[in-house]
Amino acid sequence: MPTPERVQAIADAFRRRYGVEPRIVRAPGRVNLIGEHTDYNDGFVLPVAIDRDVMIAFAPRGDRTVRLYSLNFAQESAFSLDRIELDRTAPWSNYVRGVAWSLQEKGATLCGVDAVIEGDVPVAAGLSSSAAIEVATARTFQALGGVSLTETQLALSCQRAENRFVGVNCGIMDQFISTLGRRGHALLIDCRSLEYRLVSLGGAPLRVVVADTTVRRGLVDSEYNARRSQCEQAVATLRQYLPGTTALRDVSLDDLARFRAALDTAAGPLVARRAEHVVGENARTVEGAAALERGDLARFGQLMNDSHRSLRDLYEVSCPELDALVEAAWSAEGVYGARMTGAGFGGCTVALVQPDAVPAFVEHVGRQYRRRTGRQAAVYDCEIVDGAGPVVPSPLAPLPTGRGDRNKGSP
Repeated sequence: MPTPERVQAIADAFRRRYGVEPRIVRAPGRVNLIGEHTDYNDGFVLPVAIDRDVMIAFAPRGDRTVRLYSLNFAQESAFSLDRIELDRTAPWSNYVRGVAWSLQEKGATLCGVDAVIEGDVPVAAGLSSSAAIEVATARTFQALGGVSLTETQLALSCQRAENRFVGVNCGIMDQFISTLGRRGHALLIDCRSLEYRLVSLGGAPLRVVVADTTVRRGLVDSEYNARRSQCEQAVATLRQYLPGTTALRDVSLDDLARFRAALDTAAGPLVARRAEHVVGENARTVEGAAALERGDLARFGQLMNDSHRSLRDLYEVSCPELDALVEAAWSAEGVYGARMTGAGFGGCTVALVQPDAVPAFVEHVGRQYRRRTGRQAAVYDCEIVDGAGPVVPSPLAPLPTGRGDRNKGSP
C-alpha cells in the first residue's frame, strides 16, 4: 500500500484544488519474473504486482466533465465524456481518456469526475506505469457507478484503451497483473486463452529487487516489430511440417529439434534463433511456475538466468547495460536468479534475493554497474502486493472489488 505520507499528500492536494473530501484508489506497477516476448506468440507470462503504484484521488461531478491534475507533471487536463480526444500537450492524460472512451464504447454509463493523480512507478522503465494509471482510472469510474465489470473485463477494457486510443500495441499482461495481482503470489497468464491462476510463493523468504539501467533506447519499437515479423516467419515455415500451428505457442522443444534444420534452410538461422528463444521461454515459464509452487527457488533462479542468456544470445534484445546489471547480480551473495525484464534495449532487470542479503546486494550491484558503465543504477527493493483497490473508501459508498473470476482457469 502507499505510505501514509503519500496518501496524505494526494488527499491534501485534492482538497486544495477542489474543496471537497476525496476517495482514493491505487493500482500497482508490475515486474515480469519470467516469460519475455512470449505474449504476442500466444504463450505464457509470470508477472507479480509490486509496491510501486499510481493513486487517483477523486470525487464525482454533476456534469459530464472530467478534470484531471497530475502531481508528477504539475499539469492539468480536462475533457468532456461526450467528446473524448487525444491531448497532445498532456500525454499522461490520454490513458485516462482512453479508459473513459473504452468503457463507454462497451456500454458503461459514466459521470464526470474531479481527480488528482500521483504515482511512484518509474516512467518508461518497463514497470508498467501506463497500465497502473489505466487500471486506477477504471477503478475510479467503477466506484462512481454505471460500470459493471468482472476483473477480467476491466483489464481487457484497459488494454483496449492502450491499443486503440493511445495507440500502443501492448499485450494483456500489464493490465491483468495490475488488476488481479495478490500479495505473495505471481500470476501465470495464458496469453492465448486468457486463463490465469495465482502461483503461491509459499511464504518463501525472498525479495524482488528491480534495477533500472536508466537507459531509454529508441530502438525498441522498430526492433520489437522486427522480432514479431521473424516469429511469424518461423510459424509460416513450421506450419508446413506441423499443420494447425498458428503461433510459436504450438511448437514444442521436441518439434523444434526435429525441424530446426528445415527452419534454418527455409527461413534462415536468425529466424530459427528467434523461434528457439520463444519456444524455450514458454517451457521455462511453465516449469518456473511449478518450481515456485513446490518452493524450489534454486531451480526458479536457474530458469531466470537461462531466460536472460536466451534473450541476450538468441532473441538479441539485451544491451551492455542490462548485461552489466544482470552479471553483477549473478556475482552477488544471496541471489536466486536475475534477468532482464521487459522489451529490452534498456529498462530494468529483476532479481530474486534473500531478504537479509538485500542491503549488500544493492551496494554490490550499484558499485559493479558504475565500474562497468559509468552510470548510476536506480535500485528498488520491492514487495509483492495486491492488485488495484481502494486506499481511502467513502464510508457511504464502499469501492467494489470486482465480481467473479478471481482465479479462473488453469494454464
